[in-house]
Amino acid sequence: MSTITPRHVVEKKQQGSKISMLTAYDTPFARLIDGCGMDIILVGDSVANVVLGMESTRQVDIEVMLHHARAVCRGVSRALVVGDLPYATCQKSAEGVLADARRFLEDAGCGAVKIEWFKDCLPVVQALIRAGVPVMGHVGLTPQTAEELGGYKVQGKGAESARAILEQAALFEDAGCFAVVLECIPDRLAGLITRRLTIPTIGIGAGVQCDGQVLVLHDVLGLFDRFRPKFVKTYVQLDTIVQQAVRAFQEDVQSGAFPGDQHRFIITDEEYRKLESWLDSKQA
Repeated sequence: MSTITPRHVVEKKQQGSKISMLTAYDTPFARLIDGCGMDIILVGDSVANVVLGMESTRQVDIEVMLHHARAVCRGVSRALVVGDLPYATCQKSAEGVLADARRFLEDAGCGAVKIEWFKDCLPVVQALIRAGVPVMGHVGLTPQTAEELGGYKVQGKGAESARAILEQAALFEDAGCFAVVLECIPDRLAGLITRRLTIPTIGIGAGVQCDGQVLVLHDVLGLFDRFRPKFVKTYVQLDTIVQQAVRAFQEDVQSGAFPGDQHRFIITDEEYRKLESWLDSKQA
């Protein structure tokens, strides 16, 4: 059971402490991240791209997301786990969205859900919060509706679109969200939003003025190369390390170096002779 709650996340902004957030989609990585003291672990619908090989985050549904959310929650004892509400869920009625959101909390064990801005989303958000579901908002570049925004590109570069993003973030706060993700927007706009909101902003491609930062774990580890946004910082090229290990294994298998004596199990000579004797009797 996580010990960090949405309230703790809000308090970090009040205290002037930065918030760290990473994605995870399975138990081993969730356990590693949690052990490092991460504040928030996001079970992102980016699992569609980076783990499942899909072209769009729209392609994952609630069952896929819950599958990964359960796995992540099994590996977490400290961080706040946030589940991404998938696109298909957000096309349902407010009652349908609430039912799915509750499954993230009650079935998977998450502490909150995240919802991307879409037209008429506010009644849905309000219904979730009235029902006691903590909600994190998401504005700017919203991958689920990227096509409607002109594709995967920076949002809010013009005054009108910047104002719309600022207003969306404020509406999320007014609706009762405990935090809002700002994705792929100019840093000065992100700074303005951060100063105007009392809830934390968590940036991804939004500059250093946000209250916190989030990245996709596979980008951080160099495990996803289909595309690499400008805002990504890769801290280790784990793909190269993995390939080196795989090639070394393959070479050991071919040469007979693996498995070695230290990897084998034994049967005593006496028991093996009994086995041979039994085989001989069967053949007689």
